[in-house]
Order: sequence, then C-alpha cells, then structure tokens
Amino acid sequence: MAALPDAASAAAVLREHARTVPGRTAVIYVDDVERADGATRWTYARLDAEARRIGAWLRARYPAGTRVLLLYPTGLDVVAAYAGCLYAAMVAVPAPLPGRYRHERERVTAIAQNASASVILTDTGSGAAVTAWAGEEGLAGTRVRATDGDGTPAEETWVPDGSPGPDHRTVAMLQYTSGTTGRPKGVVLRHGHLLHNVEGQRRAFGLSERSRTGGWIPHYHDMGLLGQLLPALLLGGTCVLMRPGAFLQRPHHWLRLIDTYDIHWSAAPNFAYELCCARIGDGQVAGLDLSRWRIASNGSERVDIATMDAFAKRFAAAGLRDDALCPSYGMAEATVFVSGAPRRRPVVTTVDAAGLGLHRFTPSASGIALVSCGTPREYDVLIADPHTGEEVGPGGVGEILLRGPSLAREYWADAPASERAFLPGGFLRTGDLGALHEGELYVTGRLSEVLTVGGRHLYPQDVEQRVRARHPELAGVGAVFTVPCSGRDADPDPDPGSGSGSGPGSGSGGGALVVTHEVRGRPAEDALRRLAAAIGETVLDAFGVRPAAVGLLRRGGVRRTTSGKIQRGEMRRLFLDGALDPLHTGRGADPAAVPGPGPDPARRE
Repeated sequence: MAALPDAASAAAVLREHARTVPGRTAVIYVDDVERADGATRWTYARLDAEARRIGAWLRARYPAGTRVLLLYPTGLDVVAAYAGCLYAAMVAVPAPLPGRYRHERERVTAIAQNASASVILTDTGSGAAVTAWAGEEGLAGTRVRATDGDGTPAEETWVPDGSPGPDHRTVAMLQYTSGTTGRPKGVVLRHGHLLHNVEGQRRAFGLSERSRTGGWIPHYHDMGLLGQLLPALLLGGTCVLMRPGAFLQRPHHWLRLIDTYDIHWSAAPNFAYELCCARIGDGQVAGLDLSRWRIASNGSERVDIATMDAFAKRFAAAGLRDDALCPSYGMAEATVFVSGAPRRRPVVTTVDAAGLGLHRFTPSASGIALVSCGTPREYDVLIADPHTGEEVGPGGVGEILLRGPSLAREYWADAPASERAFLPGGFLRTGDLGALHEGELYVTGRLSEVLTVGGRHLYPQDVEQRVRARHPELAGVGAVFTVPCSGRDADPDPDPGSGSGSGPGSGSGGGALVVTHEVRGRPAEDALRRLAAAIGETVLDAFGVRPAAVGLLRRGGVRRTTSGKIQRGEMRRLFLDGALDPLHTGRGADPAAVPGPGPDPARRE
C-alpha cells in the first residue's frame, strides 16, 4: 500500500480496505476472555456497511462539520459510529459514558458544552441513561440516537454525492485531554494528523497489515483510540478490544487477551504494569504464553524503571522477551504518538537527585533512575526554560517543545488556551519537563506538578515511588502535593506554575509537603500511626524534607482520570476541603497545614 500521508483522508483508507480486503477481520470485541464464545468479529466489509449506514443517517440531517458526541460502552458499535463520522465528514467527539459519580458526569457535560454537539450517538443499552443525563444537564435540545436500533437507512443508500470528500485539512475529531491538571480541552485533529501519526507509529513499531493491536485502554482515550484502534484500521490490520473494567477487576484478563488473540502490540500506563505484578498469581502466570507480544508500550504517565524491571522479571516465565517493554511518550495535542524505543532493553540513566532539584540532568553513580522514551523522529524537539522560552542547552531540564506534521494547531473554542500552548513557529508547549541526553528524550514530570519546598524543587512521582518501594504496606497509588503553610489562605484553584505546582526557576520558598497513599487492607490504628511516621522519615532521609502531613487512604482513595493518571491537583483540593476521608492522618512539620474534619469554613466563599 502507498504511504498513509499520500491518502486523501482516513475515510478513503477505510473504504479502500473494504474494497480490497473485505473479508479480513478488522475488529474483535471480547466480552469474556475466559469463554470460547466470548468474542464478536467484524470484517472490513461489515465495518464499512455499518459506517455507511450511520454516515447516511448523519448526512441526511446535518451539514458537514457538525460535532457528534459519541457515548458508548467499549464494543463494536462505537467503532462503527466513529467510522461513520469520518465517512460523513462529521466531527467525532469521543467521550466516556456519564457514569454514576458527579465528577464523571461533570466531565462529560463540560465536553458536550464545549463541543456544542448537535447530536449524541449511543447504543440501545445506554440510550435511556444518556437521554436522562442530557435532560438533567440542560442538553435536552441535543438529539440522542441509538445507532444499533431500527430506523436508520440501509447501507446501500449511502453513496458519495459528488461533492468533494474529506481531505487532509478536514477536521476529523475533537480529542479531549485527560484533565489531569485542569479542565479537559478539545484538541482539533484533522484527517492529515491521523494519517501522519499512524504512519509514524508504523515506522517506529514496525506495524503492518499483519499486526494485531489491542487491549483494554478506553476508546475515548487518545492511547486507546488513536494509538490502538486507528493504526490497525488504517494499516489494514486487526484490533482486539476488551472492557477497561474487565482489566481492573481481573488484571490477568489483559494478558490472557494478548495470548489468546496473538496480539503483537498492546499499551498501558505505568500503573497497569504495576497492578499486574501485584495481582496476578503464579498459577495464572503459568497458563500464559506471552512470547508473541513484541511491543508492550508503557506511556501516558512517567515510566518507572522499577515497575518495568519487576514486570519483565515476573512474566519472563511466560515467555515475555526482555526487549518487549517499550517506554513511550505522547499526548493528545500530538495526535497521540511522539516517541518510543521498541525492540531493545530499556535505556536508563541515573541522575543526581540534588541536581535534578535544580533542573540539571547530571548522570551519576547514584540518584534517580530515569528511562529514555527514545528519539522523537517525526518531531523537532526543543528543551526550553518555561518562563523565558529560551533553549536551556546541554545538561538542562526544561519544558519539552514539539513541532511536527501530526501536531494539532488549536483547542476547540478556547482561544486563550490555544494562544498559551501553540506558539508562533509551529511549536507546542507540552507542559512536560524533560531533557535530551545523547539523542534520547527523558521525561521528568509535569511542569504544573513540580513541588517547591524550602526553595527546592521536587517531582511528586519520585516521592511517591520512593515511599512505595520502602513500605510494602502501601498498595495502589499515591499522590504528593504541597499546600500553603498556613493551610487556610490558599487560592482553591492555583494557576499552574504557582503554589503547589511551581515550575522551574521559581524563587519562592514554596509550601508544606503532603504525602497521601493507599494502603493494603484495614490495618489497626497503631499500625497506621507507625506507618505514617515511617513514611515521614523516609521522605526526610531521601529528599531532605519532612512532610507536613501523611494521609493513609483506602484502596481507590486516590483520584485518577479515566486512563489512570493521578489527579494530584484534585487530591490537593480534596485535602484542603477536608474531604479525603483518610484512614489515618499523621501530622508532621506543619500541623496547621492539616485541615480538621469536614470542609474548611474559610474556603466556602
């Protein structure tokens, strides 16, 4: 096949597959990997038929460029709806189902309102709940349509109408950011962005029409849709899908999926590899064959070499190759993929911890181990001072700036955010800190999450990983942040780069450090008290800072995004509002920073 960027559009590529390889399997949805009959398959011909049916319904009612909100559970119906939007030159807006919890519903409502969606597509099983949510959120004028029901045109009624179809410049979708450090923003992605980024993934990972991708990452997350599903579909391969909930309930089902369905490429955030090590037993490992899993991409959050080493060791007996684990870097603004380092053992550089606190990347015999995410071959990369915009030079840590053909140019209906992020000259401010060392990209953390304590800069991931490594009583994840030393006079929503998120170059003394972490089971109060004190000593010994508070939480107590990213800003807000409901809170260097029970009355303005 011709290089993807030479194709007219993503829709044209899908239609060509339906013409040339109609019987090839495009998508497999696995409802239950333990059952022989637990999978449903669609060929390229079937996907094309469903996409034409949905595209015809949309084109009969809405002009090209209409925003279409896609609210589906994981499955084949959302794949058809997404392809139908591409065919009809509509703008697909993938989002999670509203869910039961307030913060989940608020996120979807914010997406619907920002996108100004004219129609919501869903499936029959979710239709009633989606319609009720739309009414409750003031979206009653937005039409809700179940695409798996009756009343839509037959696929034969959809034919090109003679008008020009979508091309590289046509907006294909709005990919909303995860909202880890703020409200989600709609990244405007065009057909050209999709084609260029998949071509970059093809070259980096050696993908072809014979490759099978797949896993549990949600379809509304950029890694799930644009890094897992779309490469398979545009390259003429096969993607295998499973529910995210099935993985979270039984992590071994992800690895069983890879084994059973011969998956070549599967990705997940760092926490998923950690969860597999913690919750997959020896008997389950013995039943796996992972020798055909060639690329286990680890991305979406900072990669921890200890997790990668533990995963490689744990599953070597199942045939996992030591060069399969692939640290990767990407983001929605770059469509998804920026860089990766496939088919080699991870490249690790240990850097001086004190130097890193001063934003210097200084290799050292001891310190903090950082993993390379490879070389961004499709991008120009600058490491810049986030305050001046000047390149920092060799050995410096700064904000990662990117420029390349699959980089977006704007956020939807958000001119201020677009102006801040998308710079003249085509560069993007990623908001990530990192360094280039011997041609390799190292990501050190998020600019908005860097902590300033006593005039020093700390990365929360380093603190979280150190206490988890030292204290086996901890489980799941933690969140580290700072609060004002008074504990009472904070702006409830500080701007990135100030307060708890002060960035490089900040001259302020910073705030008081707070460590929160989930624990195993329900330890007795005395055990919790001792653990909190021990964690405080660990942080003091490793980083020279004594925490003002250590909060020990139940499993699930740390707030995360739909893709598993830790929401440290939200955890900070909950802490200041006295809304974390910890099993135990240990007071440290600054007791005034620890709120009393219930919301702080001073913060109810």
